[in-house]
Amino acid sequence: MEMIKNKKIKKTLKSIDANFVDHLWGKSWTYIKTVVDVVREPILILDKNFRVIVANEPFYLTFKVEPKETENKIVYELGNGQWNISALRKLLEDILPKKTFFKGFEVTHEFPLIGKKIMILNARQIYIQEEIDLESFPPIILLAIEDVTDMMDVAEMLAHHTNEFEKTMAERTGKLEIYIKRLEKEINELKNKI
Repeated sequence: MEMIKNKKIKKTLKSIDANFVDHLWGKSWTYIKTVVDVVREPILILDKNFRVIVANEPFYLTFKVEPKETENKIVYELGNGQWNISALRKLLEDILPKKTFFKGFEVTHEFPLIGKKIMILNARQIYIQEEIDLESFPPIILLAIEDVTDMMDVAEMLAHHTNEFEKTMAERTGKLEIYIKRLEKEINELKNKI
């Protein structure tokens, strides 16, 4: 049954005019690009060879780069190799092909111009499952990058202040215990005198 369905799809697709396929891909691309443009997190759209097709404005603002420095470049070559991050390479080249997506991978990297960034990476391959002409509907990869540097800095600061508070409270508690023991001793001495 599945084989008959695939043959029908192939036959139907062969009979579809190339202009229609181009039109359909153009509409699909516009839809994807529009969705990506309204997202607040930096996003890269990559082709199957990890070449940047396009990035959204938050990517350019966060990483202080221009479209001409980004588009049509292999992701690892961005910023003179700043994105040649071993963890990113492993995710894209090893995990992504096997699972078609990954979520919540933390990557810390020191960028020369913008400093240390702690990022949460999510990626998903988008492709047509039917066996059709891949040139007409090429697979793409959406790579979302959430910059959590500030949040992690705040968490680190809160942890530091919490530790300092606990240390101060332990010292004060110790002093109070000594003072209470001294008072108990004085009270017991006064009771014994009476």
